[in-house]
Amino acid sequence: MECADVNPVCRRALLTGCRGVHDFLLPWHCLLCGAHGMPGLDLCADCAADMPRNLSCCGHCALPLPAAAASCGHCLRHPPTWDAAWAPFRYGWPLDRLETRYKFAGDLAAGRVLATLWEREPVLPSSALPQVLLPVPLHRGRLRRRGFNQALELARPLARAFGLPLHAQALCRVRATQAQSDLDAASRRRNVRHAFAVAPGTHLPGHVAVVDDVMTTGATLAECARVLRQYGVARVDVWALARAPLPGT
Repeated sequence: MECADVNPVCRRALLTGCRGVHDFLLPWHCLLCGAHGMPGLDLCADCAADMPRNLSCCGHCALPLPAAAASCGHCLRHPPTWDAAWAPFRYGWPLDRLETRYKFAGDLAAGRVLATLWEREPVLPSSALPQVLLPVPLHRGRLRRRGFNQALELARPLARAFGLPLHAQALCRVRATQAQSDLDAASRRRNVRHAFAVAPGTHLPGHVAVVDDVMTTGATLAECARVLRQYGVARVDVWALARAPLPGT
């Protein structure tokens, strides 16, 4: 009998029973402190509460601010190429520890924790939902070395949670670039200029969201948005797990 043939009540009971077996045989444990994890999450309640949520931020670029504002000073002077940004967390301790383990050490368990935190975050984007999610692509050389695209793996559960299609191949990186973490803001913009393209034969709706793991200066997301605008997309939002604050704040 196929799973689709099971009535909803029995299916829920089956899933609950499977989760119970998992919790008994493989109990959840906190990846940060080693304590017992919360149901469905390898993170304890205390460490989860310590995650730096981005509750006061710029409504345009999600930059952390002392108080929420429609636009920060930079966005007023230089409006971004995108329409709206959503970054539910600030990039700081202890989220940055999990992000480093995930992105640079290949710790997929840390990535699952980050994806689950994002999926469960109650503060949702204030504007209308996009029609499709587009993960920021990696160049094929870096993808071979890393073994996975961190943005894509974070976007998968978001697409399921919001019931949105995920077009993993719509954006492509057409040339290799230096790691953005090694560069200042101006160099980051030059580094990603003309690094992205829309894949041939791609058909996109009028409203999309580009998904990445961390937004620092926003140079990568800005270039993706610029390319999508040129392709004819009317509205481009950017979603990032975390937004880096200004240095010294």
